[in-house]
Parts: sequence; structure tokens; C-alpha cells
Amino acid sequence: MKRILAQCAKELVQFRRDGLTLALAFLLPFMTLLIFGFAIRLESKNIPLIVQDFDRTNLSGSYIERLYATNQFVPKQWSGVDPVRDAIDKGIAKAAVIIPPQFSRDVQARRSTVVQVLIDATDVNNARVIKNSIRRVTNFFMQVQGLLPTTNSITPRIRLWFNPGRLEALYIVPGVYGVVLWIFPSLLTAIAMVREKEKGTILQVYASSISATELLLGKGLAYLLIAISEALVVMGLGSLIFQVGLVGDPTTLLLGTLLFLTDSVLFGLLIGVRSSNQNAAVQGISLVGFITSVLLSGFIYPLNNIPFPLSLVPNVVPTRYYIDITRDALVRGTGWTGVWLDLVMLMVLGLVFFNASRRVLSQMQLPS
Repeated sequence: MKRILAQCAKELVQFRRDGLTLALAFLLPFMTLLIFGFAIRLESKNIPLIVQDFDRTNLSGSYIERLYATNQFVPKQWSGVDPVRDAIDKGIAKAAVIIPPQFSRDVQARRSTVVQVLIDATDVNNARVIKNSIRRVTNFFMQVQGLLPTTNSITPRIRLWFNPGRLEALYIVPGVYGVVLWIFPSLLTAIAMVREKEKGTILQVYASSISATELLLGKGLAYLLIAISEALVVMGLGSLIFQVGLVGDPTTLLLGTLLFLTDSVLFGLLIGVRSSNQNAAVQGISLVGFITSVLLSGFIYPLNNIPFPLSLVPNVVPTRYYIDITRDALVRGTGWTGVWLDLVMLMVLGLVFFNASRRVLSQMQLPS
């Protein structure tokens, strides 16, 4: 135990003396939190829309006002031989609505009329949002004009659960916690492990009586303490800036965060013992850690959308389980019944990372 604590103290002293590492540990995670928290928005807003009105009546003007009253579209003007086609082709507008000349007469006469809608489907999700929004506005306009029945046999009463205000920060920020607390603790640990190789001090460790387990536990304990400090800073500032707070049992978040940070540090140790220099360690964390935590964890994209066999990879991505824990503690509030399996998986993955690191390091050490 004394060797583990001595190794831990040595690492903390070296960490405190390195200003660049201090910035990497606290400044970059905070900047990442701000960038991800403010920049990522899944709901489409301020969509440029161009309207070509050949009717030019009060009724067509009312329909156009309904379109822009959703606060989802912003008006765009364009001139030319074919302004609608040119605006969409050149990216000036993402959608166009063409109102025919007989629009008001057909509506007032209760005759069928056709309003043409052109949508830029380069972004499929955005195109789907535009299509559904214009369809809802059109149905509402028709109902106001008496073209649809005012009474329906089925009336759905919809209530938004967990997030009635539709605040995207409640979905994005808990996921950012998982990404940030996975990348930076593992990156710091991997660099610290590789630095021993580059300076040659690892040879003294190999020839000493300290075991691979003691070395890993000593370094891991030091950077686990640093990771806990990072978590306090990131989650504390995130709760203040984005107004994201606990809604359920805090014990699941506390235990889940501790297990997740341990996994992050152990993953960094694994990358560190497998890498020969700092560049290789950084590339390993970036490729294996960052890409999987962002794209294969459910942070942005639903895991159900990932095709087989790539859909098997999220099962071994710790960020996937931690994001479930944070979103439960900060949004849903289900508690232990909803996240117990995620906690178990974090324990299992942590043991896998530790055993893999210990085996690699044991093979490198000289027999005592």
C-alpha cells in the first residue's frame, strides 16, 4: 500500500508542476463544455424560406403570415428568371412555397387547390422537419378557413414528459459530461504513462521490485483524484451555466461518476502502456475514445439507428452507460431501477481495462 501511495504522490507532484497539463486538465474540458453545450442543437430553427405568391390577395398573405408565425422560418428574397429554383440551387433558401394565381378564389369556393412546396433534401432530417412544419401550418390554416371539420372523433391530448419546456440543454449537457469526462482523464493518464517511456524512467520501474499492479494502481489513483476534480469543475459550471440540476436520487450519479472516471483512467493506462510515444497515445485516445464516445454512445444519434454489425460496438463503450446515468439523474429521475445495469457494465469494463493493462505491463517488466 505504501508503494501505491508513494507512486500516487509522485504523480500528483509532477502534475502540479506542469502548467500545460494543468490547462489540459481544466481549461480544455470547460471550453469543450461551452462549445458542445451551446453549439449542438438538434431542433432546426431559422430555416430560410422563400415564398412566390402569384395570387397576391389578403388570403394568400394570411397564409404566408401563418408560415412565418411558427418562428421556425425566416423570409428570404431572391430575383431572377426562376427565383425559386435559383434560391434553392444556390443554398439561399432551404425551402420554397409557390402559391398559384387562383388560390383565394379556389379556397373561397371550397375547391381543391394545389400549393407547391420545394424542399432542399440535402439534409434529410432537416427536410423532414420542414415538410412536417409546412403541413401543420397548412392544416391549421385550412381549419381556420373552415375547410376542415372543427370537431374530430379522436382528439389526442399530448403532454411532454420529463422536459415539458423542450429545453435542449437538458438532453445535450448530460451527454457532454460523458464525452468530456471520458476524453480528458484518459488523455492525461495516457500521456503520463507514455512520458515515463520517453524519459527512460520506466526502465527503473521495470527493474525495481514494484509490481505492475502497484504501478498501475499508484498512477491510476493519482489521475482518478485529478479526474474527480475535473468532474466537480465541469459539472458544477455546467449546472450554473445551463441550469441543469438533479431531479432524482443523487447516489446513482455519484457512484456512476466514480465508476466512469475509474474506467476513463484505466482506459488511459491501457492506451499508455500500448503506445510508444505521446503522439501515438493522443491518436489512440482521439480515434478510439473520442469517436466512439461521440458517435457510438447515444450522445447525439440514437443507438437504434446504428446498423449491424456496428451496433455491437456501443456495448463496450463506457460513455454509452454513463450518459444513460446522467440523463436519468438530471432529466428522468428513475433512480436505481432504471440504471442498475449501466452501473454493473461500468464495473465490468473497468476490470477488463485494468486486467489488459496489467498483462501488457507485466510482460514488459524484467523478472525480479
